[in-house]
Amino acid sequence: MRDVVCQLIDKMTTQPEPSADTSASSSTLDRCLEVLRGAKSDSEQFAALLLVTKCARAGELDDSTRHKIFDAVGFTFPNRLLFSTSTPDGCPAHLFRSLGVTLLACFCTDPTLAVHPQVLNKIPIFNEIVHTPCAEGSKDYPSMVDDTYQCLVGILASPQGAKHLILGDTVSSLCQAYLNHNHGWEQALQILISLLTLLPAKCWKKSSTDLKRLLTKLTLDFSELEDERKFQLAEILPTFLPPSSIVLESSWGNDCLKYLCNGLFKILSSKLSIAQRDPALKLGACLAHTYGSTWIVAEKRAERARFLALLVNLACVEMRMALEVPEPLESRQAFVTACYSLVEMGIEECTKEERPLLKRDQKLQLIQVMQEACGAVMYYLQQRGWEKIEDPFTLASVRLIGAWLAEETSCLKKEVIGLLPFLVHYMRTWYQRGVACRGLSKEVSQMALLSSKWGAVWPGDAIRFLLPAMCHLSAEEGARRVLLSEGVSALLCDYYLQQWDVFSSEDAEPAETRSAAELSLQSCCGVFLNLVVTEPSIIGQEPCFASLLTHLMKSLPNLDSKDGHMVLLANIVTLGLMMSRLLADAPVMQENFSRDFFSAVIRFLRHSHMASSNSDSNKPSISLSERYADAWEEISELWFLGVQAFSSCVSLLPWLSTLVLESGWLQDLLCLLDQVSPASVGSDMVTVLQALLTELTQNSKPCRELILQRGGLEKANLYGMAALEQCLAELYLTKDPV
Repeated sequence: MRDVVCQLIDKMTTQPEPSADTSASSSTLDRCLEVLRGAKSDSEQFAALLLVTKCARAGELDDSTRHKIFDAVGFTFPNRLLFSTSTPDGCPAHLFRSLGVTLLACFCTDPTLAVHPQVLNKIPIFNEIVHTPCAEGSKDYPSMVDDTYQCLVGILASPQGAKHLILGDTVSSLCQAYLNHNHGWEQALQILISLLTLLPAKCWKKSSTDLKRLLTKLTLDFSELEDERKFQLAEILPTFLPPSSIVLESSWGNDCLKYLCNGLFKILSSKLSIAQRDPALKLGACLAHTYGSTWIVAEKRAERARFLALLVNLACVEMRMALEVPEPLESRQAFVTACYSLVEMGIEECTKEERPLLKRDQKLQLIQVMQEACGAVMYYLQQRGWEKIEDPFTLASVRLIGAWLAEETSCLKKEVIGLLPFLVHYMRTWYQRGVACRGLSKEVSQMALLSSKWGAVWPGDAIRFLLPAMCHLSAEEGARRVLLSEGVSALLCDYYLQQWDVFSSEDAEPAETRSAAELSLQSCCGVFLNLVVTEPSIIGQEPCFASLLTHLMKSLPNLDSKDGHMVLLANIVTLGLMMSRLLADAPVMQENFSRDFFSAVIRFLRHSHMASSNSDSNKPSISLSERYADAWEEISELWFLGVQAFSSCVSLLPWLSTLVLESGWLQDLLCLLDQVSPASVGSDMVTVLQALLTELTQNSKPCRELILQRGGLEKANLYGMAALEQCLAELYLTKDPV
């Protein structure tokens, strides 16, 4: 073999000298390629290839030169080199494979060649090379590993390259390369970071076992190391966190969280520079955003509480320094946004009622610190928000304020009311842009989005971040007046109709999107209920409410036929009834239009309770039906308010009493009161049922006769329904028909 190579070199040196306008390296490569094309045997072809690879490494190659090499070499002979099991005497065992990999590395620098099937089918070979330890004394093997990583980087940089590597199980091989500290393990880690950044869920689904081992190793190093590597790990660890809660559900995950907490506590308890502290807080924020406060683990609750308080306090200090100091904020926005996540974790923990981590005095101290930080955010939005509507940082700030106001509206009242005009303007601006975007074709809207500063993030539904806060603020007179003056009722009516379209389009939208829309619909109903109760006069004045009631009446019957939406169903029933009292004379309340709505309302109110046997009593007790039991904590107030509102509608809509009779609700209700023990019926239940029965008695002769026939007077006396008993007695004595 050496003789063949020498002869070929002699042949090349006898070629004419290159012209003055041709570089020496290009001329040499061209002569190598000419020799390659003229090779008459495997030995000559191999020797020529060896010379080509030497020239290829001499400098960077442009696309034209790479294609020249590919046209001269092709894939056939490199394939034979890669799969050859024998080498000439005196040569390394991996000589042929090394040459083949070097050629493929050259090809992979071209994106079109990197995803060629003849390259992609070599992924298993690349995997084998990177996770195989170098043999002692092997000087050339590391060079082959470097070329292999170049192939992997080339594939990764090409369209769909990450998907091919994940499917080819490259993630597992890279994990093993890092864990074994094979040659090039640093490159393995960088490629893993890229793959996990691009397709985290696919990586974990395909290679969860090896990624678990890798994450355990990284977090252990983060906990134990005391040098600069500790801070480097703080920067990259967020990328390696699983996209789901599997860390919280396993022993290995619990170990990882312990290591993370230990490492973070060491960093944040020390005096460090900004460059050292910021990555640690960002890591803590990433954990808080993904897992809430459950990621904070320690043997004692006091240690967990102290660590959480440390994180939130540091985040609040950093927020105030960044937002209150008159210096350019742009370079610190990503870090401040991370601090927002830690404050959200603090808000959640301070409002937790079951098994709280913090004691009362700790909560009060933390609330004070967070209040000052949120005050700084409000000040920033008031000063800069109007001119920075387009800035993603503004959305992050609005989201934090929404989380704060959803739990706390009694503090900073002046600042909150002063900020409301901006918040309504912000919600309206992005809602209107979202509507405009939905009116465009998918391709056009994506192009518009990608050309903006938002990139892949679209704040078109910024309203949802503020809806829980609107529920609280609409119940307070001062804030409610501002919201109404800014037109929030019309905005939320439009938003409700849009979210209903998302919720009801089962085939067009993913389940997660529909679930988020359902929560938004429930929150909207909460705001509307507050307005109906506190500002009844505006319901008949603003046209949006008539449109909303029309939609509620059309949509309820369809929703009633579906399972799993009990909370939304309760909200729509109660809101529709409350609005019906105020709009009883509107065209939408005509029987031929609203009959289906009230039939669905009756079904919801009618089937909530049943009689169940009780061994401690001779008579059954009243209990919840199975369909209502799981959601009763959330819907009980709505149910009682709904029965009360329905009772008020009986006198306003003369045909409603007939519908009650036709549905069998009155009969079932009287039968239920016969069956159960009066002691099992709570006072709230007695109150609303008495109001319903009284209204039916006063407004419908058939209902009154049925109630009297079924022992209404005795039931009224037995259940302490004095008003009903008096009404029945008076009508019975006067025989005055309704």
